[in-house]
Amino acid sequence: MTTRRTFLKLSALGSMLTGGVLKACAQSPAAGAVNKPIVISTWEHGLAANAAAWDILASGGRALDAVEAGVMVTESDPETRTVGYGGRPDRNGHVTLDACIMDERGDCGSVAFLQHIKNPIAVARLVMEKTPHVMLVGQGALDFALAQGFQKENLLTPESEQEWREWMQTQPDEVKAEINVENHDTIGLLALDQHGNLSGACTTSGAAWKLHGRVGDSPIIGAGLYVDNDVGGACATGWGEAVVRIVGCHLVVEFMRQGHAPEEACRLAVERVIEKNPDYREIQVGFLALNKEGAYGSYCIQPGFNFAVYDAAGNRMIDAKSRL
Repeated sequence: MTTRRTFLKLSALGSMLTGGVLKACAQSPAAGAVNKPIVISTWEHGLAANAAAWDILASGGRALDAVEAGVMVTESDPETRTVGYGGRPDRNGHVTLDACIMDERGDCGSVAFLQHIKNPIAVARLVMEKTPHVMLVGQGALDFALAQGFQKENLLTPESEQEWREWMQTQPDEVKAEINVENHDTIGLLALDQHGNLSGACTTSGAAWKLHGRVGDSPIIGAGLYVDNDVGGACATGWGEAVVRIVGCHLVVEFMRQGHAPEEACRLAVERVIEKNPDYREIQVGFLALNKEGAYGSYCIQPGFNFAVYDAAGNRMIDAKSRL
């Protein structure tokens, strides 16, 4: 099984070999200008997600619609084994999904431990818009989704099932799943629309082979995602437990409120993760942030994290700076 150390070497090498990947990871618009519309998202699967979001933003659409449409592309792709349909299951063989969404008004919705529904982000949005609650989980989330017209589906593809069966033969007693090159989970996506409004979405199938019932940071407002329309937004990726411990994305936004640029805000949050997690050399956590002016930045513990940006300059990948 690929170790974390092997992942760090492979992912760093992969980043160097990826065509079109830039080495800078932050941009600030010219003084007095606002870089809008813009959409940013985590990892290379963010390119396709960005393209769907950009179609809405470029036509003057709302950031909330853009972030939902963007991450649904990734949720629906069975080749992306860490999000939605085709996601790797927990150790019991069940694909369980987590997602949240947040708009420019601070309204938010979330689902956790949701099974059988291909697009949990759409369910999360309806939790936000049609209930007095922020989060629904498990059977309750499924019941709500079915009542809203969603169809129950088998999300475990033959490829993911085969990987699970192979893992069960080799590592059945391991509790902490590897966050490696094939298990970097989340897609988080942030958008600033032509009206100057921000929204964000985050969705995942979570760590492969996790304990049944485990929920990470991705559906937790303030941990895996946070948006404040007066300041900016942030999303996270990596080992969710470490992000939850510092309420990471809320922290990034608060650092931006204090005047820090997005990359610096992400760096300060990573330093807080390191402070609270003595095993930080063996985990990966990365933050991605977008402020009200359309400036963006990212920072992570280990090399190998990259993110996608789509603005007037086009859709491209950028390597995040890292602590190690």
